[in-house]
Amino acid sequence: MSTILQSRRSFIAQGAAAAAMALAAPGLVGRARAQGLAPTQTMRGGANNYRPGAPFVDRLGEGFVMSGLVRRAGDGAPLQNVRIQIWAATVLGGERDPVNHGSVLTGADGTYRLDMPQIVPNFGQPHGHLAYDDGAFETVFLRPVMPSASDTSLRADFVLAPV
Repeated sequence: MSTILQSRRSFIAQGAAAAAMALAAPGLVGRARAQGLAPTQTMRGGANNYRPGAPFVDRLGEGFVMSGLVRRAGDGAPLQNVRIQIWAATVLGGERDPVNHGSVLTGADGTYRLDMPQIVPNFGQPHGHLAYDDGAFETVFLRPVMPSASDTSLRADFVLAPV
C-alpha cells in the first residue's frame, strides 16, 4: 500500500513540476513540442471560389479580423514573407466577389492579419477560406468554420511542408 501511495505522490509531483515549467518557460516548452511538427492538411471545400494570384491588400474592410501563424513542418520555425490568400462571404457579398479576396504576407514572426468586413454564413455556416500556394511549400487550402456568426475574428494557423 505504501509503495502505491508513494507512486501516486511521485506521479502527481512530476505532473505539477512539468506544469510549473510550462508556465515559467512557455517558449521552451513550445519549441520542444514543435520538433517533428506535422504539416497542415488541406481541408475539404477549402479551395472553393479560390482566385489564383489574388492581389495583395492592406485591408478589405473592418469589423472582422482573420489572423494566424505560419510555421515550417518539422522544426516549427516561423516563416516570414509567406503569401496567404484569404476570402469569405461577407456583408459586402459572396465568396466569388473580388472585394472579398486578398493576399497578405507573414511578418518576421510568421504571423499574418487581415481586417475585413464581417463574415456571414454561407450554406448555413459562417466560415473563411485561406490558402497557401506559392510553390516553395506544399499547397494548403483551409476552410475553418466559426463557432458563431457573431464572432468578429477567426484564427487559422498553417504548418507548411517544403516541396
